[in-house]
Amino acid sequence: MPGCNSARPKKAGRKGFLTPFSLVVGITGASGMPYAVRLVQCAVQAGRRVHLVVTAAGRLVLADETRARVAGTAVDVASLWPADVRAHVSYTPAEDLAAPPASGSLDAEAAVIIPCSMNTLAALAHGLAGNLVQRAGQVALKEGRPLVVVPREMPVTPIDLENMARLAAAGAVVMPAMPGFYHHPKSVADLVDFVVAKVLDRLGIAHDLAVRWPGCDKV
Repeated sequence: MPGCNSARPKKAGRKGFLTPFSLVVGITGASGMPYAVRLVQCAVQAGRRVHLVVTAAGRLVLADETRARVAGTAVDVASLWPADVRAHVSYTPAEDLAAPPASGSLDAEAAVIIPCSMNTLAALAHGLAGNLVQRAGQVALKEGRPLVVVPREMPVTPIDLENMARLAAAGAVVMPAMPGFYHHPKSVADLVDFVVAKVLDRLGIAHDLAVRWPGCDKV
């Protein structure tokens, strides 16, 4: 698996908090699982610990689109990432609303929902929290932390567009999975990296993914 970033920035944790310098990554039942798998890898290689939360529908799609081994509510992270990555990933099924990502006390710097189903988008836009992914998104909003949602569905209805606008007005960043082509992609992995790089950039997480506009890395 190619690397994303060789640098590991360090940050002192705040006393009393669970996992300093961490990121909540929610996976829901939309197509686009390679985005989530790559984002987790890059976040860990940039020095983050990842709290991974996957919905029931997300587990079905994850098993279908990747090599993930899924049994009931369990996801075998060893089937997705090598040991050096999964050592920094903690998994929780979205049915567990008592897990740390449900609380604002968790010292997570941001939350990303990738891919984000339209059902999850609608719940977030209307303040609902029926599972841990939705609750983690609401926590990010109420605590004033970055929340990035990556919808991956087309076409979208007027209801979907209204929900995107409503969520953006509440402070979330809505980043539909729309890869560019100016970096001359040669593989599906290159297209995945484009979207993942945009998410990492929005979160201020360093990476070495070669997807920038020509010349921007020399400015």
